Amino acid sequence: MELFNSALGKNITFERPAYFIISGFIGIPHVKYYYIFLCFVYIFSVLANTAVMAVICLDPNLRTPKYIIVFNLAFTDLFSNSALVPKVLDVFLFNHHHIPYNDCLTFLFFCYTCLSMQSLNLVALSYDRLIAISYPLQYRVKITHRFMFSVVASLWLSVVTVVLIVTGLLTRLSFCQSVVIRSYFCDHGQLYRLACNNITPSFIMSNLSLTLILWFPLIFILCTYLSISYALSKVTTVQGRVKALKTCTAHLSLVAIYFIPILVTFTFGRNIHPNARIINLSLSSVFPPMLNPIIYVLQTQEIKESVRKLLKIRKKSGIKVKKVIIK
Repeated sequence: MELFNSALGKNITFERPAYFIISGFIGIPHVKYYYIFLCFVYIFSVLANTAVMAVICLDPNLRTPKYIIVFNLAFTDLFSNSALVPKVLDVFLFNHHHIPYNDCLTFLFFCYTCLSMQSLNLVALSYDRLIAISYPLQYRVKITHRFMFSVVASLWLSVVTVVLIVTGLLTRLSFCQSVVIRSYFCDHGQLYRLACNNITPSFIMSNLSLTLILWFPLIFILCTYLSISYALSKVTTVQGRVKALKTCTAHLSLVAIYFIPILVTFTFGRNIHPNARIINLSLSSVFPPMLNPIIYVLQTQEIKESVRKLLKIRKKSGIKVKKVIIK
């Protein structure tokens, strides 16, 4: 209990600043071009993820348990970039670097919730692929609509609970010195290190949440594909192995896009220039939500067929309308 009452019973004046200053991109040469790039990334991300969700809703063939997770991934990606990019552009492009205390914590909560859900969606998809390839005869029994809805609800509840605890612990910190956050958003790590009282609870939760939301998903996905590789080794024909592996290519691409930039930043963080580190972290936050729908449209046969089908229906309806007008 003493850890969680760090500002109580000690001669520390509890100070809560009126605002924080976000200084991440300040001083980077030609950074305005990067803001324009972020604007295009955001617009494309919104359109692409909305299109994927619309295709899944409009095509009855895609209303399968697997596409509940795909829909949730598209929704999370849309929500993630909508929570991050407009605020980043407002802060840096329009020079609103001062962000009120409560707004900063709210910004932090939504950003971390969405970023966490992205990795957990990849865990759910890897489990789907594991059952589909390793236990194909039991797939329809194990992976049901009810099961997938339960998984999605559990993931959201878990993430919201963890991020609420992380955010709540920040309200117990006293900020009596600097209020400058050296990041592109209200970064938890940067934020709690500014405090002048005991930061141990926030430090513990930071490492625990990092383990639960980054390292555990990565280890689970790697173990899943080791199991899939073992199952594929038992398939007698090369054609059968290739066919099964093709169903995993989209998911493997998503995993690579999400985890590789983060792992590179964590591994070589000390040797990377601070400006390059901030740019790399911001790209690793906004790029996956933009690329995920492209990958699923290009690499998933069911979605490609659905898009073609919907486009044909639209063309036919357009031709019919023209004929009616001519008559």
